[in-house]
Amino acid sequence: MQVLKVTSQDEGQRLDKFLGKFMPGAPKSFFYKMLRKKNIVLNGKKAEGMERIAEGDEIKFFLSDETIEGFKKGKNVPDIEPSSIKDMPGIVYEDNDILVINKPVGMLSQKADKNDISAVEYINAYLKHQNPDITAYSVFNAGICNRLDRNTSGLIVAGKTVRGLQCMNNIFSHREVKKYYLCIVKGKAVHHERLEGYLVKNVKHNNVTITDYETEGASRIITEYEPLQYGRLGGNIYTLLKVHLVTGKSHQIRAHLKSAGHPLAGDAKYGHKDLYQIFKREFGLKHQLLHSWRLEFGISGNIPEKYQGMVFEAPLPNEFTDIMEGLGMDTTALRR
Repeated sequence: MQVLKVTSQDEGQRLDKFLGKFMPGAPKSFFYKMLRKKNIVLNGKKAEGMERIAEGDEIKFFLSDETIEGFKKGKNVPDIEPSSIKDMPGIVYEDNDILVINKPVGMLSQKADKNDISAVEYINAYLKHQNPDITAYSVFNAGICNRLDRNTSGLIVAGKTVRGLQCMNNIFSHREVKKYYLCIVKGKAVHHERLEGYLVKNVKHNNVTITDYETEGASRIITEYEPLQYGRLGGNIYTLLKVHLVTGKSHQIRAHLKSAGHPLAGDAKYGHKDLYQIFKREFGLKHQLLHSWRLEFGISGNIPEKYQGMVFEAPLPNEFTDIMEGLGMDTTALRR
């Protein structure tokens, strides 16, 4: 017999989901059979699997150690050791349920391949290092609630517990958090603009196309922007934009701004070739200059009181501020 005590990280999820994470090699039918025969019990009583587990609950397994260990093979554990958390992204905010980090350029938000080390692995390694007594017995791995491209820096929100992950996913899915980005684009954008259109993704080539009419498979998108400052390089004008990502689709900002005549500096995929070469030559820039800068949580019954009206900001990378200065912009004058 084995006894598993539910931790604060795991509470709030259904018992059958928890069991599936604890023994990922077992089919669902196995759990329901063992629950029905009381070979798996919750707090000493027969359970159906639909129950919501809470911190301190005890799950007893009247199964052989060999059976349990056999089904536990393949458990999803972080590939990164806690000793590597020296490269952990900067922490902007943390409480018992969520973690907000400032992801650097070059780091994946999530794995694209089984051998990748992404922000998720760093977060789980950090949590394991901070709370070894909890994570050693937890089947929960932290997950992120918003994703950024590898070469986009800035704010990522992660759930440290099932409760925190479910809460943040719900807030993001209902668009009850405003997402603001900073970028430098070609040309002089004079007015606050609201761009609307449709985005079609080409999975094979990993790019998107923007149209002003709906087609099969297209997603409606809305992007707002506001010019903050202007700079010059070689006789050309560039604008620092504050972008409000109203809808959040893959490559939306980069493609939508290009369609409006303002491609991003450093963007080899959607930018102009000559623009890319200029910033590569002058500043060594080899990626889009795009930063997830600010998250503003709203006020509604869907948002826990402690998060209502909260604002998170991620400082700009040094590379971004160096380029601003190179264009003659004031890095201290960012207005909200």
